[in-house]
Amino acid sequence: QVQLVESGGGLVQAGGSLKLSCAASGFIFSNNAMGWYRQTPGKLREWVALITIGGTTNYVDSVKGRFTISRDNAKNTVYLQMNTLKPEDTAVYYCKALRDNYWGQGTQVTVSS
Repeated sequence: QVQLVESGGGLVQAGGSLKLSCAASGFIFSNNAMGWYRQTPGKLREWVALITIGGTTNYVDSVKGRFTISRDNAKNTVYLQMNTLKPEDTAVYYCKALRDNYWGQGTQVTVSS
């Protein structure tokens, strides 16, 4: 049974921080690059951050310097630390196992102004 379960979302004020977690099970986590994506109703899902199996990270320009993706292979978990949040960061955030093409169910992040 494959599972990717996001948690840590919520409501924060602009300038605040949240740390998202994505707990994986049912597949070989360490063989997968992991990504974070986000989607707002009526808009396309966009890629936000990537971490490779070797730990290299990449980010969309709009979050560079504010977000940090990390992974703990011993815990089969990928994280997204989000700092200096802006209202435009409001979205449902999803994690994805890239090699095996698995998605989590999403967690809501709402940033108020």
